[in-house]
Amino acid sequence: MELFPAMPLEEWADTKETIHRFAQIVGKVRLVSATRRNHWWSIPFHLTGRGLTTRPMGGMGELPLFCIDFDFVRHRLVVDVLDGRSAEFSLVGQSVASFYEELFATLDRFGVRPDILAVPFDLGDSTPFAEDTAHAAYDPALANRYWRVLSQVAQVLDRFAAGFCGKTSPVHHFWHTFDIAVTRFTGKIVGASPDVDPVTREAYSWEVISSGFWFGDDERPWPAFYSYTAPEPDGLEREPLRPERAEWLPARGSHLAVLRYDDVRAADDPVSTVLDFFESAYQAGAKLTRLPEDELASPGGVTDPCLDTP
Repeated sequence: MELFPAMPLEEWADTKETIHRFAQIVGKVRLVSATRRNHWWSIPFHLTGRGLTTRPMGGMGELPLFCIDFDFVRHRLVVDVLDGRSAEFSLVGQSVASFYEELFATLDRFGVRPDILAVPFDLGDSTPFAEDTAHAAYDPALANRYWRVLSQVAQVLDRFAAGFCGKTSPVHHFWHTFDIAVTRFTGKIVGASPDVDPVTREAYSWEVISSGFWFGDDERPWPAFYSYTAPEPDGLEREPLRPERAEWLPARGSHLAVLRYDDVRAADDPVSTVLDFFESAYQAGAKLTRLPEDELASPGGVTDPCLDTP
């Protein structure tokens, strides 16, 4: 199977907008049904061998234990309950409105009745999900390619995450911003201004160096790997990045280290190129936050001093 297949934003923009809203609907079910974890770790999706999963949720009190999966091989949405009941329906041919209606009807049959804020988050419109018939594009081939890119990027992020033994997030796919990321924590608690929204306050209450991938948006209409340090230390954008094509770009008052996906695809060794990019951006943030890199290194995912690392 091709490593890092082409994924130009303009080719799948309509399908992306539809899937993004499907994901937000399911993600909001997860938001109100799962046990909350620090820095919103309970909320994102995880990858499976066929698509995305919410992971199990509920199971306490009257709410049954259940799970929702996107299957981007068969192009189905699957709802499973602990007692063995299961239901699924096709993703093909659905508008956002029909997807929302069918999912909530399915959940209701299983005794799951989540109360969500049923409007899109930060997607440029506020059309209620139940009324959105405009977003109805679902190309199975493009949806499958999206999942394949996510799966390959997740493996690279997991390999990068293995080299750090401090507090590290899972590799997870955020349904609100549609990126996939892993975050390293420096251990410094920085807090956040009360004027900042509660989502941001929880996400950035500790100092972090985050690495990930996004599929492109209106501001930057191309897929890319990225990294940032938050809060951003002075001079971060002057630190060197690898490879030469990587660059620091202004982003909402701070800076992102960015390496375009198509530049990675053209490299002789795409995986090593991405890992080197992430490492260079991490070293930039670690240097300026005075993070003790040697103490927190775990080469090859090993901290046992009696073992030789790969």
